[in-house]
Amino acid sequence: MPIYTPPLRDMQFVMHEVLNVVDEFKALPKHADLDADTLNAVLEEGGKFAAEVVQPLNLRGDAEGCTLDKATHEVTTPTGFKDAYAQFVEGGWAALSCDPEYGGQGLPLLINQCFYEMLNSASQAWTMYPGLSHGAYEALHAHGTDEQKKTFLPKLVSGEWTGTMCLTEPHCGTDLGLL
Repeated sequence: MPIYTPPLRDMQFVMHEVLNVVDEFKALPKHADLDADTLNAVLEEGGKFAAEVVQPLNLRGDAEGCTLDKATHEVTTPTGFKDAYAQFVEGGWAALSCDPEYGGQGLPLLINQCFYEMLNSASQAWTMYPGLSHGAYEALHAHGTDEQKKTFLPKLVSGEWTGTMCLTEPHCGTDLGLL
């Protein structure tokens, strides 16, 4: 059976020995109190989640795929995907780098990106579920009205709702089906 070993030492090397992120964060008021131990601990727990919860779903996701019930229009995900998402939400992973004003943890985007690197390596198919939410979150956080932010961001940050990808119409230069 395949295994996944998170490249924690490689990530720590880049963060601490190449980029000196802790020193960089000290210059940013909202991250000034972060230290290397905290960053490492978050990534270690994220690596455990990726290796122990998400990676075992990778083969199952390929073998089972999603199923559409044409009568009810409901889609069933592969066995274990829903439970893994519940654990993702319960662990606060959806809120990692999100704005505390909307329920987020306010950690640097760098940590979120390292975590998602591990998730994508463990199972890219599963990671599409929470992964698309960050694009929706970022678009709304940057460009949404106050009413939109108040309505959508807390639910995206908590993981109650997820984002989606809206594809463009055919034959306009970005038709993914033609690729």
